[in-house]
Amino acid sequence: MTFFLILLYLAAGAGTGYGLFTLTTAGLPLSIAGGAGLAAVLIQIHVLIRTSLTAKAAKQVEQRVEGFEREITDTARRMNVVEARTDAIEETVKIELGERRDALVNEMRQLEGLIDKLTRSFETRLTDSTVAARVQPVEDAALRDVRDALKDGRVDLHLQPIVSLPQRRVTFYEGFTRLRRPDGSHITPADFLDAARRANLMGIIDNFMLFRCVQIVRRLAERDRRVGVFCNISSISLEDPTFFPMFLSFMTENRDLSGSVIFEIRADRFEQRSPTMRANMDKLTALGFRFSIDHVAGIDLDLPRLQAAGVRFVKVNGSQLIDQLRDPHGPRPLTALNRKLTGNEVGAAFSRYGIMLIAEKIEDEASVVEILEYEIPFGQGHVFSAPRPIKSSLMEDTAPPRELIERLSNYH
Repeated sequence: MTFFLILLYLAAGAGTGYGLFTLTTAGLPLSIAGGAGLAAVLIQIHVLIRTSLTAKAAKQVEQRVEGFEREITDTARRMNVVEARTDAIEETVKIELGERRDALVNEMRQLEGLIDKLTRSFETRLTDSTVAARVQPVEDAALRDVRDALKDGRVDLHLQPIVSLPQRRVTFYEGFTRLRRPDGSHITPADFLDAARRANLMGIIDNFMLFRCVQIVRRLAERDRRVGVFCNISSISLEDPTFFPMFLSFMTENRDLSGSVIFEIRADRFEQRSPTMRANMDKLTALGFRFSIDHVAGIDLDLPRLQAAGVRFVKVNGSQLIDQLRDPHGPRPLTALNRKLTGNEVGAAFSRYGIMLIAEKIEDEASVVEILEYEIPFGQGHVFSAPRPIKSSLMEDTAPPRELIERLSNYH
């Protein structure tokens, strides 16, 4: 295009020179110079216009390139922001999913524990119903022996030590009730407990037992031995409207021993507490007394709930406890932690809630070694000592007074 325009400019210059030569008096040299000058001016004007247009176009292109680069930079910045937000959202989702998974696992454990407890409760009630249907409260020989023993005050107390580990220092005793016949032989616990339940005599037995425990604790205190005594108490006594007021009155009079007398009930009875039993336990807790639960099947216990109920000791069969602690997938107590405890952390977890874990029914030294590996604070069992009767002199000194025996016997 530019080439043709230059030819046009030259032609215009030639035409102008020819016109000057033919139409004016100018000579040939002047006419050629005039035509050449015009052509040169036209070409120069074209070059200037062309250069101006090229510079403007270049500037526009440069501006467009700069704008495009800015857009690329803004886009990259936005992408970085989006990626950062995506990473944050992904991390948040991971955390929430992890927390929900842990919560779901805990809920599943609680549900499994509840199902297991309901199953045991059903089996216990079915067994109790079967026994009740099969054995009626008739005046058989065992029941006569129980009545006579209570009437004559032949209620003995046997003590089994509970030792601290690893020192094996006697820290507590568990009291076991034994009833004697006139000839000095003992009625087996299976016989007298069954007969006492059938005849609603458990309240009397528990009150006899409690009186002796209190007297023993006072004797130990006189010797400056700070040793507590676990007193077994039946759920029947904690619900009995006749005997519990007497029981509570006696404990109120002896509330100075609240740090040394611990009431022990079965774990399944604790889980099946009636509103009355719960309220009466609260009354004893208000006096400062503590509770222990034994016959615990698994350590998947709700520790905050036990703490709120005044439970400060939990007894688990030693061999079962070892098996559960050894198994990394075994049951674990429910705590405020959102993770599964290791076996070595279980004892400390109980302690953080003010609850001492006791491995009971330990029969051999090998079991003691395994219990020590998991830092369980207390042990109980024949390997340390079997239950033994208190000394005869102490038995006489701690015998319930005749007025109490008659008072208790008259309630039936």
